Amino acid sequence: MADQLAPRDVRRRKSSVGAIELQGPNGVVKTVNLEELDEADRALAAEFGYKPVFKREFGYLSTFSFAVSISGLFSTVATTFSYPLYAGGSASAVWCWLISGIGCMCIACSVSELVSAYPTCGGLYYTISRTTPKAWVPSISWVTGWLNLLGQVAGVASSEWGAAALLLAAASMGTDFAYVPTVGQTVGVMAGLTVITGLVNSLSTYWMEKMTKSYVIFHVLVLVTCSIALLALSHHAGTNHTAKYVFTDVDNTSGWTPTGWSFLFGFLSVSWTMTDYDATAHITEEIKDPEIKAPWAISMAMLFTYVAGWLFNIVLCFVMGDIADVLASPMQQPVAQIFYNVLGKAGGIVFTVCAFIIIKFVTFTAMQALARTVFAFSRDQLVPFSSVWTKILPLTGTPILAVWISVFWCIAINLIGLGSYTAIAGVFNVCAIALDWSYCIPIVCKLAFGKFERGPWHLGKFSPFINAWACIWTLFVSIIFVMPTALPVSAESMNYAIVYLGAILFFSSVYWVIRGRKFYTGPLIEADIGEEASQQTRSSNDDDVNAKTEKYGEIVG
Repeated sequence: MADQLAPRDVRRRKSSVGAIELQGPNGVVKTVNLEELDEADRALAAEFGYKPVFKREFGYLSTFSFAVSISGLFSTVATTFSYPLYAGGSASAVWCWLISGIGCMCIACSVSELVSAYPTCGGLYYTISRTTPKAWVPSISWVTGWLNLLGQVAGVASSEWGAAALLLAAASMGTDFAYVPTVGQTVGVMAGLTVITGLVNSLSTYWMEKMTKSYVIFHVLVLVTCSIALLALSHHAGTNHTAKYVFTDVDNTSGWTPTGWSFLFGFLSVSWTMTDYDATAHITEEIKDPEIKAPWAISMAMLFTYVAGWLFNIVLCFVMGDIADVLASPMQQPVAQIFYNVLGKAGGIVFTVCAFIIIKFVTFTAMQALARTVFAFSRDQLVPFSSVWTKILPLTGTPILAVWISVFWCIAINLIGLGSYTAIAGVFNVCAIALDWSYCIPIVCKLAFGKFERGPWHLGKFSPFINAWACIWTLFVSIIFVMPTALPVSAESMNYAIVYLGAILFFSSVYWVIRGRKFYTGPLIEADIGEEASQQTRSSNDDDVNAKTEKYGEIVG
């Protein structure tokens, strides 16, 4: 008589399982000998029903560095610092970061808990299949998947735009502002930089791990040296402020009233910086012991970003000088202007270029996560032409076509900038909205249906309270992020985030009606497992081998 094993028992009783038959995206059943896999790959195959295709090269340092690189603290603050300055001046920059960071940390910890329980490159999208009643899995996972995909594309696209803006700001600074970049030039540089990102992501996981490992050291050194230099030279430059100014000065230039409402738009900077938490989840199939290392890296990286980001914002407010002068920068980059004003031409160029290098690391790692997401969604037939995007290049072991379709869409969404520079701000906004909701939907399912089986990293008795606050906070800031950031509202000042969000939801709904509801059943988790499956699958026409696992990971041993 067959006995049932809980999913976690696969790891404890790995010697009792011989082989597993996995159904791929095209319905092709493949046999994997579990004895030939390491423990993480064994769990991926036996527990989650996916054939391991990536090499597990990422350890503690490289995984943590990857998670830190997603935030790109030094450079993402540089590209979004104008939002709190317009919203409420210095006080908005300081206090919005402190307040919003708590909500972001709740989301990050909730995401970490889910990733520990279900470490697959599908990320939180996959968790729907384990935490939700069977009848609801297809529709909820469909919406979650498309929101996550939109958020990641917007995240990479907005980061590439920021990289182009920083590089051109350094060029402008080098000419003492005789050269002022145009929108068309920014778009052109952005496209070239995105192609470079695609080339880097065409490398093997081995080289990606080696490159990522050094990132966190470089980032911390730049952050610390820049902060010290700004504080040391601001008095000489005449741009320093008092503590009273930094923590209490409110300067509303957005046009919104009352000022308290305008003040809240400062949340965008921290929400855009502290997002894409599940990027690390999308490379869990490339991490050793992912159920422990991935959630640890996500939570610790976000804690570092929260604390260091708040301190860096305070430093910028102490040394920024006149707000009007900074916001009127011919480079349209307030932080780069602060570097120039305080550190001079040479220092300004050095740290602006450092910000550019750091944000390129953001695009490298974010594109890696995006390509793995496209691969995972294609594996489950969520996106059109799924069989194409699951192709693995044998030379590098990477989903090469998934990388380049991601490059294409990131460039395409930024072409909107040719028509309206303001519309690019909507890409920043929709990134935070779409990603955070793609996290909160699985969190709500975890709370509502009670089917969650926690992994080794969890929040204990505080879990439901932290989960609940993460969802409440996301609902609150989402209302703010779809509002125009300045009045009066016109085509030039409209917040286009709602347009992007509506467009992707409309497309995904139409695709659901036309094809999705006919064949899509949610994340693929069916598998055949038997203690003697290794031998039985090799024998011809053995009709006794037909034990089929049920949905949600029932394993027959």
